[in-house]
Amino acid sequence: MPSLPRPLTLPPDPAARRALRRRRRGETATAWAFVSPAVLVILGLSVLPVIWSLLLSFQANDLVTPSRWVGLDNYRALSQDPNFSQAVRNTLLYTLLYVPLSIVIGLTLALALNRRIRFVGLYRTLFFVPFVISATAQGVLFSFILDPDFGAANSVLHHLGISPRGFLTDSSQALFVLVAITLWSGTGLCTVIYLAALQDVEQSLIEAARLDGAGRRHLLRHVTLPALTPVSVFLLLWQTIQSLQVFDLVYVTTKGGPLGSTTVIVYFIWEQAFKNFTAGYGAAAAYVLALALFAVGAVLRVTRGRGRSLRTKAAAR
Repeated sequence: MPSLPRPLTLPPDPAARRALRRRRRGETATAWAFVSPAVLVILGLSVLPVIWSLLLSFQANDLVTPSRWVGLDNYRALSQDPNFSQAVRNTLLYTLLYVPLSIVIGLTLALALNRRIRFVGLYRTLFFVPFVISATAQGVLFSFILDPDFGAANSVLHHLGISPRGFLTDSSQALFVLVAITLWSGTGLCTVIYLAALQDVEQSLIEAARLDGAGRRHLLRHVTLPALTPVSVFLLLWQTIQSLQVFDLVYVTTKGGPLGSTTVIVYFIWEQAFKNFTAGYGAAAAYVLALALFAVGAVLRVTRGRGRSLRTKAAAR
């Protein structure tokens, strides 16, 4: 069999190659000129502070006098500090209460509002409005409402014949009151996201299940909830990160009191760095929090990956 003729190729033109290289360098320089402001902002406000705070966590620094290298002493001190242990316990309790309650209440409200009822748009807006209010404004508002002497809450309890409560001034109640305030404001986000996800559930699956005789409970368990799994994982991760970083509400309402019952990790970091002027110690606590957030994200990512692989194997069978 005769071989095919080889294609004719012209030798590359050196002048054309140089022109192509010059054009590419010009395009690269133009691209960097447009990107450089954003890169500088990211470097100046994100990367450099992270590196600086990491170095600071290995130093004894009061933000005034020259720092002194202490190695891992700040981290050793954290492991023996009862105040830090209390802050960790308070943060974990706050997270364990707030995250599942916000997701469950948000899903319940979304299911209730995903119907054709009168003024449903108004109801959706009313549930979402508290989320827009800043944590500082919420703290000021509820500080007046829950004031033990002149607050509206105790006034209502008095008219109902119930003894007055300490609320934010009672160490046995303060953290739970903060959880309730955050639920009032933070549940709206879960409600809106679940509402959007419910409207994307395929109606053909719901109709097929109804034709097979499935009731509301079975539809919710076997059709709706599995379809909402990716959204639930996202909300679990998002709400966990938000609860581990709570600060504004604590600072405005209780300032960590009474008796440290509402001192959370971020407030502990602020207190060490800017109140006690032990910035290195505060930076070490901040990196402990960063590692905890990284661990939460990694666990949820691995769990989601395993669930996806199991569903793929089940579908393949």
